[in-house]
Amino acid sequence: MTDPAAAPGSAQQEIDTSVPHSARIWNYWLGGKDNYPVDEEAGDAYTAVFPGIVTIARSSRAFLRRTITYLAGEAGIRQFLDIGTGLPTADNTHQVAQRIAPESRIVYVDNDPMVLAHARALLYSTSQGATAYVDADILAPDRILEAAAETLDLKRPTALILSNILGHIADYDQARSVVTRLMAALPSGSYLSVNDGSRGIDPGFEQAQDAYNESGAVPYNLRTIDQIAAYFEGLDLVEPGVVSVPLWRPDSGAPAPEPIGEHGGLARKP
Repeated sequence: MTDPAAAPGSAQQEIDTSVPHSARIWNYWLGGKDNYPVDEEAGDAYTAVFPGIVTIARSSRAFLRRTITYLAGEAGIRQFLDIGTGLPTADNTHQVAQRIAPESRIVYVDNDPMVLAHARALLYSTSQGATAYVDADILAPDRILEAAAETLDLKRPTALILSNILGHIADYDQARSVVTRLMAALPSGSYLSVNDGSRGIDPGFEQAQDAYNESGAVPYNLRTIDQIAAYFEGLDLVEPGVVSVPLWRPDSGAPAPEPIGEHGGLARKP
């Protein structure tokens, strides 16, 4: 989300394949194919220090699937604003939502050139619903809301999805301000889903991430569990609240989950 915005015709030219990129490394850890040798090398170097990062990446993706399943199913939400989309892999927001409710409408937001280059993969939708892509930075919430309103009716309940994106905002108060602005524009009955890397559970993860941030790569800032919980201030948390993501409504029949350094939650705007 920190790379310069690109027009669709120029996105490919702006992709630098000589420098590892966080979105492509994340894609590699998820088992995706949209990455380059330099990203695989960086990803392997990270896992050599902290092998658990693969579990964190995949647990984050599973949390997204479970929360979208809840929103489209039990909560009856039909509109989704997913900011910090990242590269497409399996079980993207529109795929999960439209499997349950084909009429669901989804707007993805990112400003990464490679994500933009893969926009067609994200734009596939059921005929009953809609999927759109907005090229914008999370630090421009008004621009995001204006563009999203071309596809979504923001007077109707909408789910705001912020998965592993707020950590890219260096200043925590600014991150909270962005969340507040976005949720203020959504009506009662809307939902906020947040999950991010956390401090206080796994010192090995914290050391590996701090070293990565000092390497010159685009930094990702881990937050304390209390800081992540504060994003939901004024909202009604869905049980079990803000927890390590494997503990949020785990799939029935799955092995008993263990806490990891990734926390999240889901909450309804009263």
